[in-house]
Amino acid sequence: MHSTDFHTISDSSLKGYCIHLVCLNGEATFVYNKRDFAVHKNDALVISHPEDVVINTVGADLNVVVVAAPAKYLYSLLPSVNYGVSGRISLYDNPVIPLSEEHAQQLLKDFDNLIERIPDTSHTFYSEIIGSLLLTMIYDIYYFHALIHDTQATTDRKAYVVKELISKLERGTSRQHREVAYYAERLNVTPKYLTETIKRVTGNSVTFLIDRYTVPILKELLNNPDLSISQIAERMCFSSLSYFSRYVTKHLGMSPARYRATLAAQNSRASTNTQL
Repeated sequence: MHSTDFHTISDSSLKGYCIHLVCLNGEATFVYNKRDFAVHKNDALVISHPEDVVINTVGADLNVVVVAAPAKYLYSLLPSVNYGVSGRISLYDNPVIPLSEEHAQQLLKDFDNLIERIPDTSHTFYSEIIGSLLLTMIYDIYYFHALIHDTQATTDRKAYVVKELISKLERGTSRQHREVAYYAERLNVTPKYLTETIKRVTGNSVTFLIDRYTVPILKELLNNPDLSISQIAERMCFSSLSYFSRYVTKHLGMSPARYRATLAAQNSRASTNTQL
């Protein structure tokens, strides 16, 4: 959805959505993650938990453009090894990204391109088009964010714990290990400390992050026709085939067998279209 109302960033009905905003003019102040922030002209704003926002002031001349999309859908578009998770953690800590005039216009162009195509629901490849435009917008936001944020390691213990957890997940550890206790032990903290720290710093659970890195691995293995479903379950150290099936169904919306059948059908259609 899209809007020009700044109050969208605190709309509790959008819980589960990620909200992106470009400020064209004016100023507003708000509280997020129990901290005070202000947004000004040429600022971008990324809010992953609108239910945690309290708006304080809105200037009479404030002019914004807002685009919101379901967070799970956005995450499904992104590969696991990218700037996404670490950038998202940083944006939860500080959601405001000051932009140059040039970058503000570029991001606004991304918004306009997306908003223009949203009504075009009759297009055969509507989902793919919207997904590609969202990806362009997200990668531009990550790029602008990376330009202004120092990526050097910090000595803060909480930040260290988060950084090390992400590092382990980026190395594919969740291929075999998906238990909170396993990561807590490797980081020399208690499961409770790890759980509370990740929630406080990122706004999400440890399990959410583990699953965020595990799902792309699942897809990669299921996309390999040389591996049987039981072989994949064994490679990923699931205790049983039924548990593996439940995990896949929960995160991919269908059973492993159905996922493969759907993929085969999509590949067949793509092959037919190519021949035509």
